[in-house]
Amino acid sequence: MPDLFEIIETCRAMRRLKPDPVPDELISKILHAGICAPNGGNTQRWRFLVIKDKKIKQAVQVFYKRAFDEVIGPRYLTSQPPPGVTKERYLRQHAAVAYLTDHFAEAPVWIVACLEDGPNPNRAAGSSIYPAVQNMVLAARALGLGTTLTTRHLLFEKEAEAALGLPSGVHSYAILPIGYPMGKFGPVGRGPLNEIVYQDRWGEPYRAV
Repeated sequence: MPDLFEIIETCRAMRRLKPDPVPDELISKILHAGICAPNGGNTQRWRFLVIKDKKIKQAVQVFYKRAFDEVIGPRYLTSQPPPGVTKERYLRQHAAVAYLTDHFAEAPVWIVACLEDGPNPNRAAGSSIYPAVQNMVLAARALGLGTTLTTRHLLFEKEAEAALGLPSGVHSYAILPIGYPMGKFGPVGRGPLNEIVYQDRWGEPYRAV
């Protein structure tokens, strides 16, 4: 198994996934990694829904695709590539996003990261779930499984959460489609630190020791 920093540096968003079954013991390891994460006040109001039922996934995919057709797809085609990414690579990423959109329900397992509402529910509460989500993303990579953090279903939150069967007072914050990747893990493309990190004052280049 690769070491932690190799896992981090090669943990690409894997959007092309094989439909092959994923053993339950691997999903359990990923979930355990998730609940080891820190969370606000150690309240542990997180809940995780594992979805294997294709009918449920297909019902959610309707809203996932609608969000792509109406918002995400047009945004990709009119946006400039982020730092460290060529236009060609950006368009390949767009193609991968489109592929996941069309094959979302075919990912063998989804983990839906949820939170029970606290006294003052709001989206800032996501700080109590996203560390768990990142732990699960890294755990999947360590186990040779592909995934990507996706929140697109939240553009149609009520409809998607109804399709997921979530009870009142519980909200989803991310869906992780998990499966064996069709592609290979490899170095992620990012801008250099001296262009995106400042020291002491905004705009002052970071001076690495």
